[in-house]
Amino acid sequence: MDGTLTVAAHDFTGFKRANGIPEDRPILEHLGTLTPKAASTLHEAVAAWEWSISARAEPAIGAHALLSHLTARGARLGILTRNRRDIALNTLHVAGLAGFFDPSVVLGRDEAQHKPSGDGIRIILAAWDATPQTGVMVGDYAFDVYAGINAGVATVF
Repeated sequence: MDGTLTVAAHDFTGFKRANGIPEDRPILEHLGTLTPKAASTLHEAVAAWEWSISARAEPAIGAHALLSHLTARGARLGILTRNRRDIALNTLHVAGLAGFFDPSVVLGRDEAQHKPSGDGIRIILAAWDATPQTGVMVGDYAFDVYAGINAGVATVF
């Protein structure tokens, strides 16, 4: 979603520096190495940061036209994000893109194993009674590509 359908606004390096996360380590993977208390505190910081970005979300150039075209052709659209689901839904709302997505197939890090796992894609396909041969994963980062590969779907970077 962020950087694909909406204008990328996350300063990952700045967030990592401010929160003592090694710059070469992904945030969610770092969280998995912490004690429960430390992880809880950092989860709160991540959510607050994500909410602040969500509140000013802007659609990517052409996103509305592309989603309109895809839905007019009968495509079903889902979201798999490393953000929390509630924040993803708010991001879509603020960016004016929420109407293109059934909220039940907007999955965040609490509804499925986070990318690069293909788990979330498989959950979305199952909700649609679809197969990997009929799905496509589109994203702007390596985690998206690996999630698509891990789910066995065509993948567009």
